[in-house]
Amino acid sequence: MEEITFRLLKQNELIRIKEIDRAENIFECYEYKNGELIIKSVYDLVDSFDEEELQEMIQRQRLLIANGGQVIAAFAGDRLIGVASVEQKRRGKQLNYCKMDILYVSNSCRGNKIGHQLVQKCTEAAIAFGAEKLYISATPTRATVDFYLKEGARLVEEIDEELFALEPLDIHLELKVASS
Repeated sequence: MEEITFRLLKQNELIRIKEIDRAENIFECYEYKNGELIIKSVYDLVDSFDEEELQEMIQRQRLLIANGGQVIAAFAGDRLIGVASVEQKRRGKQLNYCKMDILYVSNSCRGNKIGHQLVQKCTEAAIAFGAEKLYISATPTRATVDFYLKEGARLVEEIDEELFALEPLDIHLELKVASS
């Protein structure tokens, strides 16, 4: 694989998110029940971004940038192969969380530590924003949740009611970024 470079995406480049190949076969999902994660068998094939979903995500990233957040992109040459974002807005009773909004890595590039590096870049941004933790509302697929758990995330201590209301089936995680 060619050299991977990282940089912030500008508002006028956000449409490039559609270049990411998000294809994935999903066989297992987590469900949060009685304080623990339960694995459920499912079958779903995700092949690309739904146009409405893509437009909504791009709009959310525009707002995130306008409010001081960062959208971080991974490139192989000029090809966008990964993207992640973190809000500058602080959340939680102690205002010690920043939300990691998105993380995608193209199918053919998974397994090359690009997701790990994007999480690290989001961690650096959250520290710069004064947060102690990233709040992650993770799609409940086993691959996604297991990835975050390997990165050191755990179930959130403090549920963000606004984010939970938006995505009640997601697995709500936190990743410590700085010592309290």
